[in-house]
Amino acid sequence: MTTLAQMTEDFAFLDDWEDRMRYVMELGKALPDLPEAERTAENKVKGCASQVWLSTHPHEGPDPVIDFAGDSDAHIVRGLVAIVLAAYSGKRASDIVAFDAIELFSRLGLIEHLSAQRANGLRSMIQRIREEAARHLV
Repeated sequence: MTTLAQMTEDFAFLDDWEDRMRYVMELGKALPDLPEAERTAENKVKGCASQVWLSTHPHEGPDPVIDFAGDSDAHIVRGLVAIVLAAYSGKRASDIVAFDAIELFSRLGLIEHLSAQRANGLRSMIQRIREEAARHLV
């Protein structure tokens, strides 16, 4: 999977919205499929117009590293999931809680071009991940 640093660098070279959206869809195509066993009602993100699933895999400890996996049935949203996972997965719970990915999407030049429904879904994904991380802090 592409790292967040690589994504940020790649977005810096893309000047127009259509190129950015094509890149988002490429990121979505590269996202590993979520196993069918993890496509549960519990893992479904509420507030997304498309179907989005996020699964949480915490390690041990008072401030555990948490790995996330996700998927969507919509191409653009799947790309947004890939960016969210690059931003949060594999980080310590305290860092996840502290990091605002909406600001990241703004820096990448994406947030202002998302429809209201997609922006709300993105916020729901981010909120869900940050809440999951907060629950794992001891």
